[in-house]
Amino acid sequence: MPPTTAHGKICYIEIPATNIQQSADFYHKVFHWEIRKRGDGATAFNDSVGEVSGAWVLGRPLSPVPGLLIYIMVDSVTTTLERVAAYGGKIVQPVGGDSGEITARFCDPAGNVLGLYQEP
Repeated sequence: MPPTTAHGKICYIEIPATNIQQSADFYHKVFHWEIRKRGDGATAFNDSVGEVSGAWVLGRPLSPVPGLLIYIMVDSVTTTLERVAAYGGKIVQPVGGDSGEITARFCDPAGNVLGLYQEP
């Protein structure tokens, strides 16, 4: 089934990286993102439900402190944090930091901070 296409939908994300293969491996192992090579040879991804795609880019400032903060939906924040730590990421805000929500924040191997969200 093709991704949803509609005005205003977030469709593509460029994630700063210091080592593209390391970042691709991390996101594949932790979130099961599909990793692929684009026609121009760049390493790209599709999220686990095929709705958002993107690529890792070199030479961009990393996002080590939340400004624009992207949250990734997961089945279990606790289990995902274990996977984050196992595959080279760091936990920067444990579960419970956002009152009333099941969230956490992590730092990927390159140093970008992202959030995790679990449906209640």
